[in-house]
Amino acid sequence: MTVAALITAAGRGTRAGGEQPKQWQPLAGRRVIDWTIVALAPFVNRTLLVLHPDDLALAPAGVEVATGGATRRASVLNGLEHLARHGTAPRHVLIHDAARPTVPPSVIAGVLDALRAGAPAAAPALAVTDALWTGHEGRVTGTRDRTGLFAAQTPQGFDFAAILCAHRAHDGEAADDVAVARAARIPVTITQGHADNLKITHPGDIDRASRILGGQMDIRTGTGFDVHRFGPGDHCMLCGVAVPHERGLQGHSDADVGLHALADAIYGALAEGDIGHHFPPSDPRWKGAESHVFLRHAVGLANGKGFEISNMDVTLICERPRIGPHAAVMRAALATITGVAPDRISVKATTTERLGFTGREEGVAAQTVVTLVKSCT
Repeated sequence: MTVAALITAAGRGTRAGGEQPKQWQPLAGRRVIDWTIVALAPFVNRTLLVLHPDDLALAPAGVEVATGGATRRASVLNGLEHLARHGTAPRHVLIHDAARPTVPPSVIAGVLDALRAGAPAAAPALAVTDALWTGHEGRVTGTRDRTGLFAAQTPQGFDFAAILCAHRAHDGEAADDVAVARAARIPVTITQGHADNLKITHPGDIDRASRILGGQMDIRTGTGFDVHRFGPGDHCMLCGVAVPHERGLQGHSDADVGLHALADAIYGALAEGDIGHHFPPSDPRWKGAESHVFLRHAVGLANGKGFEISNMDVTLICERPRIGPHAAVMRAALATITGVAPDRISVKATTTERLGFTGREEGVAAQTVVTLVKSCT
């Protein structure tokens, strides 16, 4: 069964606060929309974002994009038409709000189970359990019977051909895609929603979503430390950059203390030993090796276990060479090696006030901290 995710993200919603629409706001180390894509990805064959024309360049790489319309329904229709015209049309489509980044897997699976069982449409909801009031000017004016009432959620799933025809035939607006389906006399099965399936709408919802996601993330922190002494040479390899100096650093490899300490921090966060465990100094293959080999291996091991590097912090400890003039180039080199954005990489330096072996200019030390994050959604 081919399934496409159509994620609506063309709105300009500002009620949630912030300087940009809610779907692009930061949330637990990513943007809201990135969490939404990740939540749906295991269940679908295609993902299509329907975006405002001004936001097209903000889409993640490798994700299909369509331009939204003046209303939500127009945006959904644009997305459905895109899926129909480009590539093979899916058998089913899940239409989901980008502002629901915390949708649990069980909610998505429930909708798909109903579709697989033959329902032409299915949508999650929660039965209303609170008392319902009417009000005016801050006062309660009456009550309403909550029997048979449900709070609608997304993703709302449909037979693709049926919902495309329904949207093409629909005249005017609709509260959601279930309303469009019902107007076309398509029966809609109610599946189980979840209280964690939060739609970010008001100030404070970003914090709520962050707390929900925080309970669904594996966060690891590792530290690294390395030292190499000076020896003959005309440069030092530090954080992947050849820094001119009257002496070089000695080691079995190219003695890049920054890369060694970063690799050890990643291995430590993964409980995978250290560089010596993976690249024994007794092995002649690593004699004179460029240290980016070690760091790339550590990053690959982390990625293979489902982790992303959230941030890296490197402190180089020495009297000389001076690190400040090279820090920006070092950050760029680390970004190239690890795939981590430069604004998540810190390279800084300190001295030991002429104390100890670094103070006597006998070598360079490096201390690092790395945070790894894995979504468990």
